[in-house]
Amino acid sequence: MDDKDLLELFREEGKENYAFNLIVDKYGERLYWHIRKLVASHEDANDLLQETFIKAWAALPRFREESRLYTWLYRIATNETLTFIKKAKLKAFLSLSDYSRQLENQLEADPYFNGDNTQMIFQKAIMRLPLKQKAVFNMRYFDELSYEDISEISGTSVGALKASYHHAYQKIQEYLKETI
Repeated sequence: MDDKDLLELFREEGKENYAFNLIVDKYGERLYWHIRKLVASHEDANDLLQETFIKAWAALPRFREESRLYTWLYRIATNETLTFIKKAKLKAFLSLSDYSRQLENQLEADPYFNGDNTQMIFQKAIMRLPLKQKAVFNMRYFDELSYEDISEISGTSVGALKASYHHAYQKIQEYLKETI
């Protein structure tokens, strides 16, 4: 089913739960990995995914289709994740670089990580990026979203996103050159 069909089904009396389950099935895995790349922890990613879908469930009756469903869901997931990271940083009284190191440590200890050493170094480079650059890089590189879609999700201009991606790419390259 395409998004339009899913939304029509959701609006039918008595079919809300079924339609929402289809939406979760369609986008759950993509959103999980989007979140996971930002927080590194499987448990945190699962919790944030659940919070994303709780917010989506509550807001879906008012969804006006001014954006596409998947970009709307990505926006909710991204906002939830960035809020979580900012709160975690404040709770721990850590600077962003210290929080990045904490994420790197979680990544190293993660029993679900199945990459080789090069992939670990690459992920560590991404973890060191500022939040906005990390989110833009992940959405563009891993999720293969267009700049227009990322703009819709983040509310940022395409030009600014291209600049963020370029800076992130340069920082990752620099880290890889220093490390490898």
